[in-house]
Amino acid sequence: MESLPEAVLIRILASIPAVDLVLVCRLVCCQWKNLVDGAALWILKCQQEGLTGAESQEDAENWQNFYFLSKKRKNLIKNPCGEEDLQHWGEVENGGDGWKIEELPGDFGKEFPSEEVHKYFVTSYEWCRKAQVIDLRAEGYWEELMDTTQPKVVVKDWYAGRSDAGCLYELCVKLLSENEDVLAEYKSETISIPQDNDANWTEISHTFSNYGPGVRFVRFEHGGQDTLFWKGWYGVRVTNSSVTVEP
Repeated sequence: MESLPEAVLIRILASIPAVDLVLVCRLVCCQWKNLVDGAALWILKCQQEGLTGAESQEDAENWQNFYFLSKKRKNLIKNPCGEEDLQHWGEVENGGDGWKIEELPGDFGKEFPSEEVHKYFVTSYEWCRKAQVIDLRAEGYWEELMDTTQPKVVVKDWYAGRSDAGCLYELCVKLLSENEDVLAEYKSETISIPQDNDANWTEISHTFSNYGPGVRFVRFEHGGQDTLFWKGWYGVRVTNSSVTVEP
């Protein structure tokens, strides 16, 4: 192995699982450590596995982290579309007649842009709120990664009203420390949807970046109500919520 050209050795190493590269291969010798810590190996692994979009600069840490973050990318919100009723949602505030889960498109509603979404949560005639707190370490995002690389935390939500009723919607997302101190926060305005609206689904999004060290949790909260105070479920509809950690 010592006589192999470096380019050949990189191709051999690129066939090894990423975790083994970091935890095992880089301990074999100085040459292997330098290759595992370098950019060329991770650029090759990204190319081989179809992971695109990394910045062009050959920064070893960025490329390695880009690989791991891309492989781990997933929606950290559990039960985002109500398929499991209100499971995984905490701090639930059931104003009026409380939260309800309905099938798309619902009365006086529109189909969702994605065929993969079949249900939504709907609010009532007083404020309904619900939240999830995401433990980033439990999801595999280690402390050094969050403190040093500070990957983007991308938040998205979808909301809509009934075409026959007005409603209100709010979204609030906080990045929290170990002690649940607020290190960064995004809060939407109170969005008002008028009666006789088109009932189309609207996406709202926010990206946290350069938020500083110490982030360990993400707290996602959304909610709303109708503006006509009709008994039942005429308030804002929400679905397909997501929180992702991205390169």
